[in-house]
Amino acid sequence: MKRFLNSRETLVTEALDGLLRSPAGAELCRLDGYPDIRVILRKDWDKNCGKVAILSGGGSGHEPAHAGFVGKGMLTGAVCGSLFASPGVDSILAGILAVTGEAGCLLVVKNYTGDRMNFGLAAEQARALGLAVEMVIVGDDISLPGHRHARGVAGTVLAHKMAGHIAESGANLETVTAFTRNAVSKIRSIGLALSDCYTYDDGFETRLGDNEGELGLGIHGEPGARRIEMADADQLMSLAATDLLAALPDNGAKHALMLNNLGTTSVLEMSLLLQAFSKTELASRIALVAGPSHFLTALDMNGFSLSLIELDTEIEQALLSRVAPTAWTGITAWREPVLLPVPPMPDVFTAPPSASPALRDAVSRGAAALLENEDALNALDAKIGDGDAGSTFAETARVIRESLDRLPLGDPKALMQTTGRLLARHAGGSSAALLSIMFSTAGRSGESRWQAALKEGLTAMQDYGGARAGDRTMLDALIPAIDALDAGKSWTEIVTAARKGADATAKMQKAAAGRASYVPSAHLDNIPDPGAEAIARLFEAMRPAS
Repeated sequence: MKRFLNSRETLVTEALDGLLRSPAGAELCRLDGYPDIRVILRKDWDKNCGKVAILSGGGSGHEPAHAGFVGKGMLTGAVCGSLFASPGVDSILAGILAVTGEAGCLLVVKNYTGDRMNFGLAAEQARALGLAVEMVIVGDDISLPGHRHARGVAGTVLAHKMAGHIAESGANLETVTAFTRNAVSKIRSIGLALSDCYTYDDGFETRLGDNEGELGLGIHGEPGARRIEMADADQLMSLAATDLLAALPDNGAKHALMLNNLGTTSVLEMSLLLQAFSKTELASRIALVAGPSHFLTALDMNGFSLSLIELDTEIEQALLSRVAPTAWTGITAWREPVLLPVPPMPDVFTAPPSASPALRDAVSRGAAALLENEDALNALDAKIGDGDAGSTFAETARVIRESLDRLPLGDPKALMQTTGRLLARHAGGSSAALLSIMFSTAGRSGESRWQAALKEGLTAMQDYGGARAGDRTMLDALIPAIDALDAGKSWTEIVTAARKGADATAKMQKAAAGRASYVPSAHLDNIPDPGAEAIARLFEAMRPAS
C-alpha cells in the first residue's frame, strides 16, 4: 500500500512539526526534546496561573487526538508516543514538569496497559518531586461486556472536554479530578469498520473480505468483537446503535452523541451515517450532537464510532463551553432538518399529452437500451473517467420512460420543449444538461422542420458545452447522426453515422473537452468515449424494425 512517508522512525516528529506550522498549531509549541520527548503545549500556558493543568496523550496514529486538542478549554499539553505505542516515562514526566504549578495536574489516560503503567510511573516520580498529580482512566468501549479493562477509545475526547472545562473554571485539583472521573463513568462508545488499518507494515494483509466488516473494534487495528456481513448504511448503523443502547442504564436520561470518523470514511458518507443514526431507537435519547468529524482515528480505518455521554446540567455546560482547539468542531442541539418551501417552479408539462405510437416505441427501445448498458458504459468510463457515464445516461432514460404518458409525442416542437424542461428538472450530470440545452433550444426554434430545429439545438449545445467534433465527446456520435437526420437520410444511414463517429473516438489520442481531457493520451488508446458510445447505442436501439 502506498503512503506519504519518509521513514517510520521520523513519522511522528515530522507530523508534529507539520502541525505546529499549520493554522491549527498557531497557538501551540513543543518541548525541545526530539526524538525521545514529544510533548505539545499551549504557548500561552503559565503554570503559575493558579489553574489545574490537564495532560493527556498516548500512541500516535489517532490524529487529531491527542495534540489537536491542546488549547484553552481542553488540554494543556499532549505527550505523543510512537505509532500505536505509549510514550515513555521520561517523556510523560517532562510534560508534567512543564505544565504543573501549585494547582497541580490531572492526567487523562486511555485504559491500555502501556498507558496506565507509563503515565502512572511518571505520576509517581512527579509526586516524589513534590507535585500534585492525579490520574483518571478512560475505559469507554462497551463492545466486550464484563471485561475487567474496557478500552479507552474515542470517548477519551469527551473526557478531555470535561476536564478542560472544569479546570478552566478555576476549580481545585480534587474537584477537577472528581468531576472528570464522574463524567468518564457516563461515557460509552462502540466502533464499526469496513476495513482494518494499515500500520506502515510492508507485510500487511487485510483480514476482512469484500463482504465483511467488524463491530466493536479498538483503535489500533485489533480485531473487532464480532465479524459482520456487509449491509446498507441504515442496517450497519442500527447494529452499532442497538449494542450501545443496550449498554445504557435504564433511566431514560438524555445523552450527547459524538459521531467520530475512524479514518478514511468520506465526508459524504459520514453525513449519511448521522442521518442513518436518526432512524435508530437510540436517537430518541439524544439531546446534543458533536460531529460527524475526525476526533480520534485509527490511521486509515474506514469506519465510524459512536460515543455517548449521559447529560446533567454540569456536563451539558462543559460540552457547550467554547474552546480554542479547532479539532473540537463544536456541539449543537439534536434537531430535525429545517425545511423551507420550494419557490414556485415553471411547469414542465405545459403541453397536453398526445400520441405517436411509432415514436413512443422508438423512445421506449432507446430508454431500455441505455438502462441495459448502464454497467457496461460505467466500466468503459472507469478506464478514462470517474465511472458514472452509464449511470448518468440511465438516469436520463428513467426520467423519460417514467414520463411517456405525459409527453406530447404528436407535437415535435412541444415535445422538444417538454423534454428540455424535464431533463433540466430531474436528470443529472453534464450529458443531461447538454441534452436539455439542445432540446430546449430546438423547441424554441423558428425553423419549420423539427430536424432543422434539432440541429439548431445542437449548435447551442456546442456553444454552452465548449466541445466540437473531434474533441472526443458524445458530440462525435451526435453531430453526424443529427446531420444525417436533417439531410433526410434513412435510419440505417443515421445509425451508421452515429456508430462511425463513436468508433472514431477510440483512435483520437487527445480529448479536448470533458473529464477525459485531463487524462494522458496513453490511457485513451483504443477506448471509445463513453458518451459517444452511449449515443451510438441509443440510435441503434431506436432504429425501426425493417
